[in-house]
Amino acid sequence: MDLLSLFRRIRAKSIPPCSAVIAAAGTSQRMGGGDKLYAEIHGMPVLAHTLTAFQACSYIKEIIVVVRDECIEPAGAICEKYGFEKVTKIMVGGPTRLSSVMNGVFAVSDKAELIAIHDGARPCIEQGVIERAIEAAAKHHAAAPAIPVSSTLKRAKGGIVMETVDRDDLFEIQTPQAFKASLIKAALTSASNKSLEVTDDCRAVEHIGAPVHLIEGSRGNIKITINQDLIIAEAMLTVKI
Repeated sequence: MDLLSLFRRIRAKSIPPCSAVIAAAGTSQRMGGGDKLYAEIHGMPVLAHTLTAFQACSYIKEIIVVVRDECIEPAGAICEKYGFEKVTKIMVGGPTRLSSVMNGVFAVSDKAELIAIHDGARPCIEQGVIERAIEAAAKHHAAAPAIPVSSTLKRAKGGIVMETVDRDDLFEIQTPQAFKASLIKAALTSASNKSLEVTDDCRAVEHIGAPVHLIEGSRGNIKITINQDLIIAEAMLTVKI
């Protein structure tokens, strides 16, 4: 065992038990056919790359994968093929991200004090980002990786620019988003009861008035949305191999 691995293992003992929920029940509508999570990069499905990162994280004690009903079998085959022994359950998702994530969150072990929720379509996630999010959640109860918005932003109507938006306080939010287990369960339940539309899990926590702590994300932590993103992810993962 190298010194870095030893240090991480020692540090992990100070972190409360954390379960990971991998949200992989999307429909890949913008991919133009096929499921992006099962597209291969360097001979491995996107989902396998994502699971590899969480399997390797010493903070993570179990992994729950949430997929569409028809993907239960292929997701199980991936877990078996690549030996993801931390995956304890593969759950069927719901019609919305909120319902899918809830299915995963409420399936975690009763021993989990923290829960990290990650997009299955972010296969380039770095160990450092996972660890920083979980460490911040252990301290602040809710945390998410973020990067400052770098492009100029315009507000437009009917194709005409109305104003330039000040980007100084704007951030692009990524995953994994990590939370105290009791907090995220309460927040998701509240959001569901109120039929709140959420595009990320922090929104549910914000809605009940709890603060979310931002940690340093990574510009390499891209979310695969269109086919061109697979090319970018392949280049990034080439560097890691």
